[in-house]
Amino acid sequence: MTEHIEFVFIGEIACKSFIEFTRHRAARLDLALVVGACDAGRATMRVSGQEALVDMFEMACSLGPRNCIIREVTRADVRN
Repeated sequence: MTEHIEFVFIGEIACKSFIEFTRHRAARLDLALVVGACDAGRATMRVSGQEALVDMFEMACSLGPRNCIIREVTRADVRN
């Protein structure tokens, strides 16, 4: 089943490396990714793909990259 999820990552974010990291992880997991806004405190993005792979994406992005500290992640279903 395909999920469509909007994520908000909150913490200390280096946008350039965080976005590069999320794009790489999404590609490895065969997920569609649309990057939204990003600043030093939060990043938003929409991810579409298989449920388990979306969960893996969330976990990976919560842990990395090493120059970012993610303190909180919120997720919401997106209706197409």
